[in-house]
Amino acid sequence: MPIRHVLLALLVVAIWGFNFVVIKLSVEAFPPILAAALRFLAAAFPAVLFVRPPKAPFVLVLGFGLTFGVALYGFLNLAIAWGMPAGLSSLVLQTQAFFTMLLAFVILKERPSRFQVAGAAVAFAGIAVIGSEHVAGTGLVPLGMVLMAAVSWGLANVLTKKAGKVNAVAFTVWGVLAAPLPLLGLSLLTEGWPAIAGAVGSFSWGDVALIAFLAYPATLLGGAIWSWLLGQHPASVVAPFTLLVPITGLASGYLVLGERVTVVEIGGALLVILGLIVTLRRARKSEPPIRLD
Repeated sequence: MPIRHVLLALLVVAIWGFNFVVIKLSVEAFPPILAAALRFLAAAFPAVLFVRPPKAPFVLVLGFGLTFGVALYGFLNLAIAWGMPAGLSSLVLQTQAFFTMLLAFVILKERPSRFQVAGAAVAFAGIAVIGSEHVAGTGLVPLGMVLMAAVSWGLANVLTKKAGKVNAVAFTVWGVLAAPLPLLGLSLLTEGWPAIAGAVGSFSWGDVALIAFLAYPATLLGGAIWSWLLGQHPASVVAPFTLLVPITGLASGYLVLGERVTVVEIGGALLVILGLIVTLRRARKSEPPIRLD
């Protein structure tokens, strides 16, 4: 994997780590499903008016929007609203890397190497170490919802990979277009019109900033880069980068929300980094670099 591709993946990691803090703030300002709907409404419009549809099967674009937009962020926003800490959510969600590998094996017949499996196991041990500091105090329902969000993200990754080398921006923009209406319908059904009207009626510039960050850097920029990387490399090579998101997520939670970071968590973070290094070293030996030109 070329170094410039690694740097792009790390940029996404930084954005997505801080994303959990912003999600936490957004579900405090809005009903959680409505917050997800506003995120994807802002991400889709007006961008969809200026971006041509991707040259990919409609069912893959629609499937990406429903899994990445509706399922992933529906489950995740509810979990955080119901008590999951932002930092812990960033950690548990990264089990998507293993769901991605499993689903890529089943659907795409991508067989991960022994080094990739070993690296993932080491990184997962790091996640387990970090999680051991938190899970005892976390309800099982919110925790299970984050795991469902992780499964949804894994499926979205595989659908992106199956679409091939399409325009990543177009695939992301038109994909997220599928999310706002189902999310708004779910919000109306479960959260009710009075809650929606109250949230929209009290909209402030601070709320605009929250939705703007979630829509543009976290969804469009991060999603487009991620889709492009999945089109260039095997899913089992790209997915492990998200194992670094808990590090930026825990750091952001500590700096912005005052969530505690312990020595155990730091030790777990080092294991995550070690696991990623093992995976990437093997990938760089076995895979020729793919040039941007």
